[in-house]
Amino acid sequence: MATIAFFPEGAYGPTNNCVGIGDVLRRRRHRVVFIVEESFAGTLEAQGFEERLMRLTPPPLEDEVPGQFWKDFIRDTAPVFRQPTIEQLARFIAPTFQALADGSKYVDARLHEIIGEVDPDVIVEDNVVGFAALPASGRPWARIVSCNPTEIRDPDVPPVFSGYSADDRSQWSAYWDAYRDAHAELHADFSAFCEERGAPPLPELEFMFASPWLNMTIYPDEVDYPRARPLPATWHNLQASVRATDAPYELPDSLRGEGPLLYLSLGSLGSADVELMRTLVAELADGPYRVIVSKGPQHDLFGLAPNMTGAEFLPQTSVLPQVDLVITHGGNNTVTESLFFGKPMVVLPLFWDQYDNAQRVHDTGFGVRLDTYGHTREQLTAAIDRLLADERLRARLAATSARLQAAPGTERAAALIEQLASGEGRT
Repeated sequence: MATIAFFPEGAYGPTNNCVGIGDVLRRRRHRVVFIVEESFAGTLEAQGFEERLMRLTPPPLEDEVPGQFWKDFIRDTAPVFRQPTIEQLARFIAPTFQALADGSKYVDARLHEIIGEVDPDVIVEDNVVGFAALPASGRPWARIVSCNPTEIRDPDVPPVFSGYSADDRSQWSAYWDAYRDAHAELHADFSAFCEERGAPPLPELEFMFASPWLNMTIYPDEVDYPRARPLPATWHNLQASVRATDAPYELPDSLRGEGPLLYLSLGSLGSADVELMRTLVAELADGPYRVIVSKGPQHDLFGLAPNMTGAEFLPQTSVLPQVDLVITHGGNNTVTESLFFGKPMVVLPLFWDQYDNAQRVHDTGFGVRLDTYGHTREQLTAAIDRLLADERLRARLAATSARLQAAPGTERAAALIEQLASGEGRT
């Protein structure tokens, strides 16, 4: 039996992804420990895992209100999401990286403490910035990239967070110049800190290390990007990573009947934009649809139409097999899970890699990207109706779903982690 420590970013997407892989390892009788922020305390224990808690910032002077951080974040940041991605670099992307880098510095000593206490055979992390304690520990560690693979730079892959098409390079150079201007000083400072703490320097314009042992991406071949430089042999594409731990979901009697069944989910952050959620509810209220709505942290501030049902949290992987189409913010988990279950998407991106996912889904024909704040009701319903009527797309999605479900990425990841824990593949 090996001890595997999972260290996901403090967000539901990476955490849920690691839970799916950790569940497979647990069933194979390995000890699985989660290193999580204090705000997640009890969440992983409730699912049967060990927890070790840490903080990325100093404790607050007053008691924290659950979910208040995200409510404030959306209130303060939502206006930036209406701007072109190149303009978001200095106003949103760079400040976010600054906060994440500060958190990495703050928690470094605590991570060393946890690693010494847990004594893991392998550490598996899923973050967007590096944590020096992992490579400095001398223990085998694995990296999971649960964001869009533009995170891994390549001359033939569009710039990260840009939402640009792989078929149009006209804006790439200007974007990279702006990206460099926004991040150069921060990157140099953070890289120097990592080296001071015993880690290697960061790659150019990237805030994350590649593991010398094992790196895993999560993006189906049908939507993945061709690369000018193939990734090294330490990299493996899991294709999809769909957890089997969600509770069952039963459609309420009020929504049983005729009409396409849609799933609306903008993630925990997107759904905190109450005005946006109210707009989408109104746009879908009069259509011939039945709608399941993931309402998120502001669930009590907006209502649903008679043709809808919803809750603050929903067991997404149990909902998706039942619906006909997904309206999503373009989070990597939702995109890959929708393909896993063979569902077309309307993508309304808000920030980070959601623009990249939205454009890639659009370019490969598995869905439609719309302007999140600028689309009309007619554009939304026309996109839904066109996707639902596309028989060729339905066949493509069925084939993609069958391929992905025949080789679950969680099982593949568990096998790779087991090999690393046993000493195979180490250099």
